[in-house]
Amino acid sequence: MNKKELERFEKQQLVDVSKTLNERKQLGQFSTPYSLAEEIADYGLKHLDKEADISFLDPALGSGVFFSALMAQSSGYRLKRMLGYELDPDYGEIARKLWGSRLEVRIGDFLVAKPDRQVNLLLANPPYVRHHFLPVDYKNKLLAQIQRETAVPLSGYASLYSHFILLAHKWLKPHAICGWLIPSEFMDVNYGQELKKYLLNHVKLLRIHRYDPNALQFKDALVSSSVLWYENTVCRQDYDVELSFGGTHDHPDISRKIPKSVLEKEPKWTKLTHHPKPASETSLDRIEDFFDIKRGCATGDNAFFIMDQQKIQKNGLSMDYMHPILPSPRFLGTDVIEANPDGSPVMEKPYYLINCTLLEEDLQKLYPELWNYLQKGIDTVSNRYLCKNRKRWYFQERRASPPLLCTYMGRKKTAESKPFHFIRNYSNAIATNSYLMLYPKGDLLSAMGKDPKLLDNVWLYLNRLSTDIIEQEGRVYGGGLKKIEPRELGKVPCPGVRKLIKEIQG
Repeated sequence: MNKKELERFEKQQLVDVSKTLNERKQLGQFSTPYSLAEEIADYGLKHLDKEADISFLDPALGSGVFFSALMAQSSGYRLKRMLGYELDPDYGEIARKLWGSRLEVRIGDFLVAKPDRQVNLLLANPPYVRHHFLPVDYKNKLLAQIQRETAVPLSGYASLYSHFILLAHKWLKPHAICGWLIPSEFMDVNYGQELKKYLLNHVKLLRIHRYDPNALQFKDALVSSSVLWYENTVCRQDYDVELSFGGTHDHPDISRKIPKSVLEKEPKWTKLTHHPKPASETSLDRIEDFFDIKRGCATGDNAFFIMDQQKIQKNGLSMDYMHPILPSPRFLGTDVIEANPDGSPVMEKPYYLINCTLLEEDLQKLYPELWNYLQKGIDTVSNRYLCKNRKRWYFQERRASPPLLCTYMGRKKTAESKPFHFIRNYSNAIATNSYLMLYPKGDLLSAMGKDPKLLDNVWLYLNRLSTDIIEQEGRVYGGGLKKIEPRELGKVPCPGVRKLIKEIQG
């Protein structure tokens, strides 16, 4: 670090420790490491003409790490008009005092600011704030503004960085270069689809460099990071976009040129670095062809609604309204759940879900002990988001016992371990939303009528599927945490299931 950067870093550290981690998370304040800012600034400058004046914007300035990196990397370039916006004055004042007249610092909300200039270089690490942390009125105002300015119908589930990217469009000169350090999730999730359409139709997408999620870029945020690069120009014809993974911009572990036409068809972009052939070009059977897949029950408060025998007895509750439910995968300890004669799962410590559909007046008469227990949650549990949006706050989702389950998330701790695995369930237990529940349908269900053991063979086959095949349909977070949603699991190819069915059919 040069002397100026060292001063900036030390002052930023003092502000960081003055705030709780929870406060910084709610505002999305994850400061960019200087070495990463240098790499990004250096790559951005390579796209600009040294003969042209550089006008710069950082809409989420913080204490000015990107400007600091730009100053260090810009020998031979003409830096003319430098501007930064920062919502938090604690950080903005550091940059204002440190850089003086070289950088104009505006302390305020960039998202509602009206441009008084346009720039040809934008570098930023916008706040990573999930949609549920945004006040509803504020979010709706931003969504309406985005629709007016860009005609992009951004999803209400989109995180705040998407709003920054779209609302920065009016600040850009023709052919301006933009580099955004953002979470990789937008490339795979449903609420990222409109942002991807913007990148393919409103600007010219140049490159997305995705850092290896096992090498966290931010020590206090478990996100998988990417740098999104585009030029403010529209390119209607097909062209190649660089998708790179791992390493650095100059020395990635993997780099592929993917045609724009492929990106338009492929819903999950992250897998294209490792598997450049899009899923739409294959015709294999998939898990969704043989199973209905549903997420496990979201109770609203597991600690309140799920209990063991000891807690049931302590509260004087009856088994009449208790339904067996599986513990989280880390406490399950098996891939085969056997059943007792009454259908309950064989396990050392069984758990049960309060599953009662009686209305309060009937409940108080028939099961006064349960009614008394539920009164303990009236002022707390009943006000939780899921509970207060139900017909009755204590009603649970209706779920049949699934014969197969799949774990919802996990880490690959060793080369042999699997973040996702399939579980055979012979009991009448249901599961929480730590699992995905699979219910046979169609040809598989029909064939099971001829040979009930078929499902055992299907289960063994699914567990032999390559981890890589399953992971490419899911998503990955910082620290190597893997996650797969019901629709994503449904897209996993499984041609062997059809072969097993045909063996039964003769």
